[in-house]
Amino acid sequence: MAYEHIRYEVSDKIATITLNRPDRMNAWTPIMERDVRHAMEASNADGNVRVIVLTGAGRAFCAGADMDALKGLDPDDVRRASNLPPFDMNRRPDWQTRYGYYPSIKKPIIAMLNGATAGIGLVHALYCDLRFAADNTVFTTAFARRGLIAEHGISWMLPRIVGHANALDLLLSARRVSSEEALRIGLVNRLSLPEKLHEETYAYARDLADFVSPSAMAVIKRQLYEVPFQTLAEATIEANREMMVALNGSDFREGVASFMEKRPPKFTGR
Repeated sequence: MAYEHIRYEVSDKIATITLNRPDRMNAWTPIMERDVRHAMEASNADGNVRVIVLTGAGRAFCAGADMDALKGLDPDDVRRASNLPPFDMNRRPDWQTRYGYYPSIKKPIIAMLNGATAGIGLVHALYCDLRFAADNTVFTTAFARRGLIAEHGISWMLPRIVGHANALDLLLSARRVSSEEALRIGLVNRLSLPEKLHEETYAYARDLADFVSPSAMAVIKRQLYEVPFQTLAEATIEANREMMVALNGSDFREGVASFMEKRPPKFTGR
């Protein structure tokens, strides 16, 4: 597929999805939405990809929605688009939502936040599994200052990452948050100097790609996203079942053999 608003490349088992509207600070558009989803699903299906990095071109990650596109919205079109069929409650509905597919991607997704991360841009950063930011990055939810509510599941994701009180603060005030505060409250995992962000993010991604079992990462990711819907007993029973599968897998045998032989592992994901 030819992408219009992103770049997509795979190198050394790492897929990189770059939001590519630097002249508009990577403002989010329907075309970008389509491109990102296609690239995420392509990465998920590609056996050569172990880790996904989502970032932005230029001086921003994503400064929010394209306001010109928002100004042109027809209220009747918005109402029609929101009249969606009910979910099949026999399946997990949460990962069927507009951007909720991120947790269903089997591979770890790292948001490499190279600049302004606002509004829908922050939503996408939160849906990623890890967030590494340049130390000059500024964050804001933005919605309340535009007359909007907490959109696209951020009211569910944000409290689970930064806690209920911090989430209320960030959503109600829509104030600007520095990278240092973002690190302190757990909004991001790591900070880097801007000139070191790429190097340090990809060093981490390569470590996952080269030395961690793909099958283990897929199961661990699923476990953590399923836990909010489980009791302790349910989570433990599921973990015991998954452990039996892992103990019979080739990745477990390779993990033990490589440790004993003091060599890098050659995981296959099975």
